[in-house]
Amino acid sequence: MLTIFKIVCFLSWLNLLPPLACVLRGQRFNWPLDGGISWFDRQPLFGNHKTFPGLLASLLGGTAVFPLLGVAWHVAGTAALLAMLGDLLSSFIKRRLALPCGKNVVILDQLFESLLPTLYLSTVISLSVGQICVILAIFIPLAHLGALAWNSIMHRPPPENYPRIIRSTVRWREWRSCHPPLARWHSLLNLSSILTYQVLYTWVFKLAGLHAKGMQNALEMRREEVSLWFPSLPEAFDQFTILFLTDLHLDGQEGLTDEIIRRISDIKPDLCLIGGDIRMKTYGPMPPCLRELRRLLGHIKARHGILGVLGNHDCIEMIPDLEEAGMIPLVNEAWEISENNEKIWVVGVDDPHYYKTHDFRQAFQRVPEGAFTLLLAHSPEVYETAAQHHADLYLCGHTHGGQICLAFLKPLLTNSRAPRFTASGRWKHGGMTGYTSRGAGASGVPLRFNCPGEISIIILRRGSGP
Repeated sequence: MLTIFKIVCFLSWLNLLPPLACVLRGQRFNWPLDGGISWFDRQPLFGNHKTFPGLLASLLGGTAVFPLLGVAWHVAGTAALLAMLGDLLSSFIKRRLALPCGKNVVILDQLFESLLPTLYLSTVISLSVGQICVILAIFIPLAHLGALAWNSIMHRPPPENYPRIIRSTVRWREWRSCHPPLARWHSLLNLSSILTYQVLYTWVFKLAGLHAKGMQNALEMRREEVSLWFPSLPEAFDQFTILFLTDLHLDGQEGLTDEIIRRISDIKPDLCLIGGDIRMKTYGPMPPCLRELRRLLGHIKARHGILGVLGNHDCIEMIPDLEEAGMIPLVNEAWEISENNEKIWVVGVDDPHYYKTHDFRQAFQRVPEGAFTLLLAHSPEVYETAAQHHADLYLCGHTHGGQICLAFLKPLLTNSRAPRFTASGRWKHGGMTGYTSRGAGASGVPLRFNCPGEISIIILRRGSGP
C-alpha cells in the first residue's frame, strides 16, 4: 500500500504542476506546445492550455521528487515525461472530438497521464496488474475532483458586471487573502508576511528597545495641507477642498481610529477620498476593520460625499459593507462632481500593486475628452498610464512614505515598483501632478520612525500657481 500511495502522490503532483506554473508566471512565456497549428480537421493540435512552461514545470518538478519514489532521478524524469505525453494524447483526442480547451472529461483527462508512467514504473518497482488497477482507480477520481475544485476557484464565471479583470492570478490571490473559511490556514498561506513582519521586524525592534517608541510614533500623525494649482481647473472648483485618507489599517493598532477622528473633527471638506488598505493584514477576518471604518466615516461630513478605492489589503467582498458605511467604492469607474454647472471627474482604478486589476480603459470610458480628471489609485505604480490618459491629478498612497526612514524622510523600503520620487509628497510627471500620502496607519507592524502618519488636505486652485 505504501508503494501505491507514493505513486498516486507522484501522479497528483505532476497533475498539479502545470496549472500551478500558470498561476505563478501569469501571462509571461505563455507559449503553446503546438505553436498554434491545426490538424487536418482544422482543430488545434493540442490547444493553448498546453504550454512549454507547463511541460517544463512537470518535468523538473517530477524529477526533483525522485526520493519520494525511491528511484533514480532519471527514472522519475522519464515517468514525468510519459505523464505529460499521456496528457497531450488526451488533449489531442479531445480536440478531435471538438471539445473546447479546458473542458473536464472524466477518465479521458486522467487515463493516459496516469497509465503510461505507471506502466513504466512497474518495470522498475515491480507492480502487479492489481496494483496498477488500484493506482488508476484512486488517481482518476482524485484528479477529476481536484480539477473541478481548481476551476471553481480560478475560472468560475464572474458575477454580472464584475468590475475586476479576471485572471487565474487574481483568483489565486483573492482565494488566499479573502476566503473566510480558510482563516485557520492563512498563517500557512501567508508565511512570508508573518516571518517578515510578525517575527523579524517585531523582535528586531523589541530587542533594540524601540518597539514601544515606534508604536507611539505611529499614533502621532500630522495634518498636511497642500495647495495644488491647475490652469485647466473649472472656475467653480477653485479652492475645492479634499480630505484624503489612505492606508488606514484601522484594525492594526488600538486607539488609531479615535486619533484620526480627533484630528479631522474640525475639517469641513467638499469631498473625502479614501485611498484603500482598510484592513491591517493581507489575510484574516474583515469585520474588525469594517467596524472601525463605520465609526470613522460617521464623523466625516463632506458636501460631495466619500469616494474610495480598494487597496492590496482589501477584498472585493468588502464592497457592500463599504457602501453601507457611507463610502462609494470606485472599482475601475468614474464619478462626476458638479459645481455651478461645471464638472470634474474622479476616476478610481482597482489595486495596481498586488491584484493588478486596474483597468484604465474601463475606468475612463465615461469621462469626456478634455475634462478635468482626478485619478485615485492605491499606489503610484501606474503613474505613466495615468498620464497617458491625461489625468490632471494623481492621488495615491501605499508606500507609507517608507514608514521606517532614515533622517530627512529617506525611506529604507517603499514597497512600490514606481520610482522613489513618487514615494511621498507632491511630484510631477509630464503635465500631470501627483501626490502620495504617507498614510494614516501603519502596515505590517504598527511602527513608524522618522516618518509620521499623514492626514492630507488637498486644496485645488485654479491658475498656474506661485
